[in-house]
Amino acid sequence: MKQKVIVIAGPTASGKSALAVKLARKFHGEIISADSRQVYKGMDIGAGKITKKEMARIPHHLLDVANPKKQFAAAQYKRLAEKAIKKIITDKKIPIICGGAGFYIQAITENISIPEVKPDAKLRAILEKKSTKELFNQLKKFDPRRAKNIDKNNRRRLIRALEIIIKSGKKVPELKSAPKYEALIIGVKRGSRELKESIKTRLLKRFKMGMVKEVINLKKSGLSWKRLEDFGLEYRYIAYYLQNKLSYDEMIKKLQKEIENYAKRQMTWFTRDKKIRWVADFKQAKKIIKEFLSD
Repeated sequence: MKQKVIVIAGPTASGKSALAVKLARKFHGEIISADSRQVYKGMDIGAGKITKKEMARIPHHLLDVANPKKQFAAAQYKRLAEKAIKKIITDKKIPIICGGAGFYIQAITENISIPEVKPDAKLRAILEKKSTKELFNQLKKFDPRRAKNIDKNNRRRLIRALEIIIKSGKKVPELKSAPKYEALIIGVKRGSRELKESIKTRLLKRFKMGMVKEVINLKKSGLSWKRLEDFGLEYRYIAYYLQNKLSYDEMIKKLQKEIENYAKRQMTWFTRDKKIRWVADFKQAKKIIKEFLSD
């Protein structure tokens, strides 16, 4: 029998982390983050990383495992996540993958083989000079299939996809072996108005927590403005503000809109997966998981 894995997915600010903790406490689970920015050390407030208090003593994996000065690829995530899953299962606990990075989740649940193409600094420097639209159009020309399921506004993902194609001379592979795990994917769904309000509330809270100071500290640690901007969303717009490219109010307004758009893109990704069981609260999720684990 395949080992069982639970996934808590959904858009940003939907309450995934809090739900995952409650479920982990109920079903003796441990949590594996599926977030492309929370893997980096020092990126806490801006990445929405769960705090020690919020963890409620539930072990969390794949947080703070990478240096933000270096690239962290999906292949690395898959390798580390599978290692964490193995350990959790050995300890007779339930692995609960929680996050909004659709491709990271898909890599685990569908056992996607991801090419281990090493980063090429010179090639990336050339690609960095292109606009986001130019990068997407180039990818669409080289690999229409990959272009269809990538976030066309995510420069890091676009550059990585082009890097794989140019370095390997082949299209980005989507080789799926038989899944290693029996996965239950639960999606946290919120109404549009409710999600917008949640995004706004959380954003203002993060600024009060010292999100601007966090970006200043990352810059002092040696990250370039370009690198900070490439992390997107909070890091990009705060970097613009700190370079006097935006006023404080403009930063807040633009950031709010960008996060809302990002949440829409996440939902577009997730709604394509018909295996996701959508829930509104802990009670619904608990019932579904109880049935899944008793099978």
